[in-house]
Amino acid sequence: MDNENKKLSLNNYKEIWTPFCFLDESGTLDINSQPYFTVGMIKCSQPYYLQQKIRYIREKNRFWWEIKFNDINKSKIKTISEILEALFKTRSIYFSSYSIDKRSSYFKKEFNSDPFFAYEQITQHLLKGNLKKNEVLIVLADNIVTPKRNKFEVNVKNKINAEFDRLAIAGVCRLDSKTNDLLQLADILIGSINYELLINTGVIPGVSVAKKQLINKFKEYLGVKSLTENFRNYNFNIHHHFKDSDEMKKAIGQ
Repeated sequence: MDNENKKLSLNNYKEIWTPFCFLDESGTLDINSQPYFTVGMIKCSQPYYLQQKIRYIREKNRFWWEIKFNDINKSKIKTISEILEALFKTRSIYFSSYSIDKRSSYFKKEFNSDPFFAYEQITQHLLKGNLKKNEVLIVLADNIVTPKRNKFEVNVKNKINAEFDRLAIAGVCRLDSKTNDLLQLADILIGSINYELLINTGVIPGVSVAKKQLINKFKEYLGVKSLTENFRNYNFNIHHHFKDSDEMKKAIGQ
């Protein structure tokens, strides 16, 4: 670990960045209908700029529905496509995702076939991988229904701060995604990734034309042919793990 990570103090407040991380997941349902599990997050220092663009698009189109990938249809695709375009036109926006096949022996062994435990562990992996030495992250996550035993907010904050031996995560709060457009946008991105995985697996009996249209827009902006392969540039990092190997174990840091 970089020793510089341990030297931040309140005296350095002018040098400390406090980005927001908007985090969501896709694939906590049963393994037959959702064999893939994806966790993704949007990271930005000034959410205001993208949120204002989304607000303008909503007002212009009189669009007040929640932006959810599962609800995309021909009446919503135009507005959601405009919002996706706004994302790519906004500076200093970063997106990272991690997908895993829930049918793999690694998922069964390391996560006990428990998507909620996997959610917590992969979240930590994403946050650590996107934490710079002069940053303290603020994490806002979609408020999915989890078992009472799950202490997602507490575990994520405490474990990362302990590992970096400093205040690395200022706090973790789960919100209803209906209250925040950037949480909804994270859902659109990871939903697109998971949906294309399902298409390639043949799980989906009838492919939605509107959803496929949005996925094609997403791929066009990235300049890729598929969302089911690893991809990385300065602003986007889409990672997939399907093989039963020690590689994922090393990546997660266990």
